[in-house]
Amino acid sequence: MYFADPFLPDSPAPGCSSYVPLVPAPRSYTDHVYVPRWLVVSFWLLILVGPLLAADRPVLVCFGDSITAGYGLQTGQSYPDALQRDLDTHGYRYKVDNQGTSGATTKDAVANLHSILLLHPEVVIVEFGGNDGLRGLPTYLTRRNLETVLTTLENAHIKVLLAGITLPPDYGPDYIHAFEQVFRDLAAEHRAAFVPMIYKDLVRVPGTIQPDGIHPTAKGSDILAETLFSALKPLLHK
Repeated sequence: MYFADPFLPDSPAPGCSSYVPLVPAPRSYTDHVYVPRWLVVSFWLLILVGPLLAADRPVLVCFGDSITAGYGLQTGQSYPDALQRDLDTHGYRYKVDNQGTSGATTKDAVANLHSILLLHPEVVIVEFGGNDGLRGLPTYLTRRNLETVLTTLENAHIKVLLAGITLPPDYGPDYIHAFEQVFRDLAAEHRAAFVPMIYKDLVRVPGTIQPDGIHPTAKGSDILAETLFSALKPLLHK
């Protein structure tokens, strides 16, 4: 809409042949604030809806000992951290929850099962047994405890990936064989997704094990995540 300028001399009425040039009408306040207001509303929508979208992501729990906890590593360098990055990169909207505890045995795994169930995970990676073996515990105890863990998770309709591990050669071939067999037998009986040896893809790669000869480095964690991710794929959905 346009108006005649009242301050110009001899401004005739509209419709006359000598009608003066028209000037724009002043823009309203809302014309100036429309875009900023839209941005503000969008910002608050993101603030309010963002947590709801994040909460909608299914939970994937990494349940294990110091290997899972990231012993000796800086924040963000554990294999659960690397697994979260792999999942995000490949378009899987899972939230990885690191429930690793340094020094934990399979007995501790049974004791902490309730806290895992409270997280309502869709998938759980079970990584226990190494500390049982390093302490020379009877393999039947390790088997019994892991049996309890797997059965409890399955009864709660939670998908499981069982991660096995081996022991240093000085524990003797008989004990090592019996120890490794525990994981193979349980995986077969429960028809669980299974990685027989969690270190299988890094044992010959330099710079993947810390000086203690047990725990992975940050580089090793990245490889562990890739190994587990490959075994996890059949359990995941996009």
